[in-house]
Amino acid sequence: MSADLAPVIAAGTRWLLTAFPPAPGAFSQALAEAQARQAVTVAAALRYPTPLDAQLLHLLGPGGSTRLDWLTGADHGGDADPDADADADWRTWVDETVVSWAACLLAAPALAMDAHRLVDRSQAGDVTRLTRPGNHEHDAAPLLRHPDLLEPVAALHRELLLDLVDNENAALG
Repeated sequence: MSADLAPVIAAGTRWLLTAFPPAPGAFSQALAEAQARQAVTVAAALRYPTPLDAQLLHLLGPGGSTRLDWLTGADHGGDADPDADADADWRTWVDETVVSWAACLLAAPALAMDAHRLVDRSQAGDVTRLTRPGNHEHDAAPLLRHPDLLEPVAALHRELLLDLVDNENAALG
């Protein structure tokens, strides 16, 4: 994965884990983080497939988590105590479309497999925890894998993802 996308991947992963916390325990935390990171990595690779796309992202900025926070009831703006989330700068690196696509991929492993076929394997790496989740993955991240809970976030940009996956898979034959 391009180092240029690392801040977006880290922020998107952190946002998903904050909004949909894993089950208690270090093992669950690690498995949930792996799943979220794999989903965000695939989504970012689809959204920003070339080095030029990544450079434009850095020039224009990813947009931040404001709308996602509002949608999930975790609004950190406005009347919030500025000291309550002192390290909230990471939220500026959240890309709404990438997080929405990642939510789609987490909710639908078959879609995640189709999406993974479209990205350069060297960019996304192994995504088995995303595409073939087992009982351990579901137990570690019950909220992160729950389609109904992910729906408000996934619905934001699902059509764009489905169009991209359908069009690219059709082009591949």
